[in-house]
Amino acid sequence: MTRATLLALLAGAALAGCARDGLSLVDTPPETRWRAVTTDQDRNRLRDWRKAWTTALPAARTADNGVIARAGALFEPDRAMANAMPPAGDYRCRTFKLGAYRPGLQTFAERAPVRCRVGREGEMPVFAVLEGEQRPSGTLYAETDARVIFLGALELGDETKPFPYSFDRKRDMAGYVERVAVGRWRLVLPYPNFDSQLDVIELVPAG
Repeated sequence: MTRATLLALLAGAALAGCARDGLSLVDTPPETRWRAVTTDQDRNRLRDWRKAWTTALPAARTADNGVIARAGALFEPDRAMANAMPPAGDYRCRTFKLGAYRPGLQTFAERAPVRCRVGREGEMPVFAVLEGEQRPSGTLYAETDARVIFLGALELGDETKPFPYSFDRKRDMAGYVERVAVGRWRLVLPYPNFDSQLDVIELVPAG
């Protein structure tokens, strides 16, 4: 799938209908198909989500406890409210990188907010970051009412075509989406292959 096709699918979904907060709702699939497609590497990432938090969060606090404290629920590992599937629409996404992928790297970094979107590809909800040097995109799978599984891949720099999930293990990303407040979600990515031990992407509706 080309990036243009992905953006068209996402844009079409975002414009279809209106619901609360001015966003169209994505229907939650009744089954958790992610178990059938996830790689062994990503099963381990998802299984070890708490270990990633307990390693990365203290290191990030040491580097910049002020930002961590002001973000409140965003960095509470067990914070998870009902209705975890974000409605389809346009969002502002802000990425935080916690812990260091290897010695010598920063243990905390905050990226400027960028455009991102939740939409549909066929019957499945999809998510994509649309701007920036590192742009995750992939599929959202219902897990529980309080957690949504994300399986996707990382697009870099001036690339125009996202990798399909499981095509390149170095680009694969696995994580989960949770709602942490009214109109506020997070995508948590344990053990990404670049920069950090844990990425947390905040999603708030654009507008």
